Amino acid sequence: MTPNRRGRVASVASLVAVAGMSLLALACSTDDILQVEDPDIINPSNIRSAAGANAVRLGALSRFVGLTTGDESLFFLGGLFTDEWINGDSFIYKQEVDQRITPKENSGIESAMRTLHRVRLSAQQAADLIDEWNPSAPGWHTGEMYMLQAYALNIMAEHYCDGMIISNVIEGREEYGEQMTAAQVYEIALARANDGLARVTGSTADDVRVRGALALTKGRILVNLNRHVEAATAVQGVATSFEYVVYHSQTTWTNQFWSLNLNSGRYSVSDNEGVNGLDFASANDPRVPVCETTEPACRAIGAPRSNRDDLNTPLLIFMRWAGREQAVPVMQGVDARMIEAEAKVKTDPAGSLAILNEARATVGLAALSDPGTEAARVDQLFRERAFWQYGRGYRMGDMRRLVRQYGRNQSQVFPIGEWHKGGSYGTDVDFPLPHDEENNPNLGIGNNCLSRGA
Repeated sequence: MTPNRRGRVASVASLVAVAGMSLLALACSTDDILQVEDPDIINPSNIRSAAGANAVRLGALSRFVGLTTGDESLFFLGGLFTDEWINGDSFIYKQEVDQRITPKENSGIESAMRTLHRVRLSAQQAADLIDEWNPSAPGWHTGEMYMLQAYALNIMAEHYCDGMIISNVIEGREEYGEQMTAAQVYEIALARANDGLARVTGSTADDVRVRGALALTKGRILVNLNRHVEAATAVQGVATSFEYVVYHSQTTWTNQFWSLNLNSGRYSVSDNEGVNGLDFASANDPRVPVCETTEPACRAIGAPRSNRDDLNTPLLIFMRWAGREQAVPVMQGVDARMIEAEAKVKTDPAGSLAILNEARATVGLAALSDPGTEAARVDQLFRERAFWQYGRGYRMGDMRRLVRQYGRNQSQVFPIGEWHKGGSYGTDVDFPLPHDEENNPNLGIGNNCLSRGA
């Protein structure tokens, strides 16, 4: 315990005297002992001010860190489901995700969905409070809150099955939603992004930061809606050098690239996973720097000298954001270039290739050549996307789009064949509705997705 810095330690006699006076005071007011304030409970009246609105805004931003890189989020679970990460421990819920046989009772996807809704609702509450109690606040304050809502809705639709439910809290009471298709959720996300862009009208560094994040989120939503030309238009003003960064510390959120990969070995970088997986670990690509825990490069960043839980397979570390408190850019300007390249891949393949090569030159990579066919160009584009966006929650949405928009069979896209811990990969291409949704009276017991397709 920290010593009393004000001076001498109180004597036993003094403590007895203070205790006696306290008892006399209580004897004079029998109601006082019943008036207990719980510091963990914030009443609605406590946030009905400009300061309260700002506190809710900051809380929403903190939760957004958990949605991305501060917790076991869809950045990790989605990457585990696809070919970015491979399971490195014995937790059943992660093994189910890695094997693509995820039941609705899976605690990982349940927790991730809960986080998505918390971000969405707290950002919505913050925007409403700012409008009511601090209308003179900078426009980017509310704009960023709309961005959080759009981002959460979009990444939810990228990962979960048709049948998602968007409930709301109105004046402290739940209003349960009805089931929606992914396309419907994308449309709501698009509306939120447009609402945010309308609010950000300034030219400060924060305006530029939030406007860029909104533009990238809008472009990503439009790509998911198969509106690629509109998506390219939405992001054309975003500089390639742009970054939207989230921060970590030991007293707030720990960077989970450090925690789940380097420190605990629960996730390992995949390499050619399940026939269709990309060579993330062995490609020697500067966009996905990887080391084995026994190598000097890994030892230099604090990796433990250990293997995965089978005690034989090397643990592969993603070195880019391997520090415990390291900040992570969850959106980058190169994402805009990938959207622009995809918009041209069918109609202007030379233009699409030029965009890819311009981006590659920024990290010293050799130029690509035209592979010659439309199918091969799509493969090349999605490989570039995968390496630029590794670990940032894009991969599952991209794999589903390869099936949905480009006519690929899921067995050509997702990991298949023998699973590395025994048995075979399943055939899931999305996450089911979590078991928690059975609390919604509009759905009830035995909830089902409207569909389980891509």
